Amino acid sequence: MIVEMGRQGQQKKRMANIEALRLVAMMMVVSLHYLGKGGLLGRLDGPLSVKDHAAWLLESFSIVAVNVYVLISGYFLVETKFRIKRVITLVLQILFYSCLLPVMLILTGQLSFGELTLYDIWQCIFPVQMKQYWFMSAYVLLFLFMPLLNAAVHAVKKEQLQAVIALLLCVESFGKTVIPARLALDSEGYDALWFMTVYLIAAYIRLYGIPFLEKRNRAAACYVLSCLGIYGLVMLIRGLFLVTGRFEDFMTSPVAYNHLLTIWAAVTLFYAFRNWEFGKKESGLSAFVCRITPYSLGVYLLHEQLYVRYEWPIWLGAKQCSSVGSLLWHWALAILVVMASGLTVDFFRSILFRGAGRLFAGGRLESALQRLDARINGEKV
Repeated sequence: MIVEMGRQGQQKKRMANIEALRLVAMMMVVSLHYLGKGGLLGRLDGPLSVKDHAAWLLESFSIVAVNVYVLISGYFLVETKFRIKRVITLVLQILFYSCLLPVMLILTGQLSFGELTLYDIWQCIFPVQMKQYWFMSAYVLLFLFMPLLNAAVHAVKKEQLQAVIALLLCVESFGKTVIPARLALDSEGYDALWFMTVYLIAAYIRLYGIPFLEKRNRAAACYVLSCLGIYGLVMLIRGLFLVTGRFEDFMTSPVAYNHLLTIWAAVTLFYAFRNWEFGKKESGLSAFVCRITPYSLGVYLLHEQLYVRYEWPIWLGAKQCSSVGSLLWHWALAILVVMASGLTVDFFRSILFRGAGRLFAGGRLESALQRLDARINGEKV
């Protein structure tokens, strides 16, 4: 989920194909949450219906979402100077959602203030430190390490970067992919270390590329085959469990962010969109995509807010999915409603932020931040 990178003056620089990928990835995020928090993923230790298999297929094709977002970040930010203002804006954006929604729920009578514990209040006030949004906590840490990562990437040779990425994948991915047990070190990609690994992969793609994936159709085929492989591997391990009674903790390993198949699927999907001609010729659709994608982070922050994350799947019919047809209908409707709601709310949030930002433009605070940026970027103060 890329930080808003200065909307004014940057719209012309946006790549419509990558912006389209950003929207697709956010749809996948909503899909993952609808399936998981809506209780639509059938238990792997019991019988599965056709609807359950369809849900697991959707899960397998959506699991690349988080890795794709970090790949997009790394691809662009590796050639970008660090700006502390982006971090501050990002944290304020998180606070907008973590604090505003509880207040609105209290005012509308949906939540009683007396129900809030001190821990709940801390989660709202310090969402990054308290991991109200695990993704944002990991992403903010990644962003703070960005100056060091960028300096290292540009200082080392291609072969050195390859070796570092390979070593990180050995620790983060290879072991959990092949060892049929839950490893204590394995966080399943829910941490900043995995984000840094994906960031370095994106930096490598930006600087050197992966020739094998340059053909768009080949990259798209690899994505489809990888996702089918994820689904097939889940079902294979499930079958082994049902026969032997073992490998229970290993069944969902393929649908983890740091599984080798998952990161490979994310890279191939990124390449499929990267080499797409969408947006090369200006059109109303590409302009519209570039116009709305800066608000895509708001989709995540809205529907994953602490007090609604388990409620909205029920509101949008998760409990009514009794067949493959109803599953696909409610799934598609949920994605559409959540995307539209999140983009709309964040559009108005951005207007509010831009107005507030003008109050500090050219002041002492902005000058102090610019001096800090220069120091971090190794420039003369």
